[in-house]
Amino acid sequence: MEMPETQVEPRDVAAPPLLAARGIIKSYGGVHAVSDVSLEFPAGTVTAIVGDNGAGKSTLIKILAGALQPDEGRLEIDGHPVHFATPAQARAAGIETVYQDLALADHRDVTENLFMGRELTRGWGPFRVTEIGQMRRQTSEALEDLNVKIPSVRQQVRRLSGGQRQGVAIGRAVHWGSRVLIMDEPMAALGLQEAARVQELVVRLSQRGLTQIVVSHNLDHVFTLSTRIAVMRLGRLVGVRQTADSDHEEIVRMVAGLADRSPAPGQPAPTAAD
Repeated sequence: MEMPETQVEPRDVAAPPLLAARGIIKSYGGVHAVSDVSLEFPAGTVTAIVGDNGAGKSTLIKILAGALQPDEGRLEIDGHPVHFATPAQARAAGIETVYQDLALADHRDVTENLFMGRELTRGWGPFRVTEIGQMRRQTSEALEDLNVKIPSVRQQVRRLSGGQRQGVAIGRAVHWGSRVLIMDEPMAALGLQEAARVQELVVRLSQRGLTQIVVSHNLDHVFTLSTRIAVMRLGRLVGVRQTADSDHEEIVRMVAGLADRSPAPGQPAPTAAD
């Protein structure tokens, strides 16, 4: 199945980025997990964050998602400083995160997963009943709007394919009004057709202006999904490249710390094995 190209409408360069990290530092004892990282996420872009294990990717996205607080530095939304003490505060500001485990309840149906912790009810005080019919209608509409194909909103999640599960997790995040969607390894362990459907969903969300952040170890997925690539190494931001202007070799060299190394006169260029 042919992968569609990721395209983003041009944005007003004078406008502040939707989300930005400024001078972020996070340490654990003497280990600097994130060291003075400043990174902007303009509206509608799909930024892939790449790097080896221990590069600081997970720590950075947990700070963006409110799961961790930085020791120094700040976050900004639309140019205004914000502080998230909890993930709930980040979600209230429009930042939703889909982790690799998807955080889905396997033995509950699709509707229950979409509304988990946010169930619609009616009544007064302790005398409330769940509006299951309305929840099912909203679930169907939300997934149809994103072109996520599932057998039924009454289907238990454990019976869905990997791509369908990923679509439900992303649909849940988008349904709750997120402006920024963070995804950890969104195409891991998916077959070619399911990966293509997830990419179509990423493209569709990008065209709507949703800002997306993707963490992945798979450079094929990175070049398929992203519009820009941020490379981290040993807790620092090595650089940001526009995906269309880069290639696998350049990103691999940046990840390996070889991007700025020049060979001595008469010596061959260094390789990742050096």
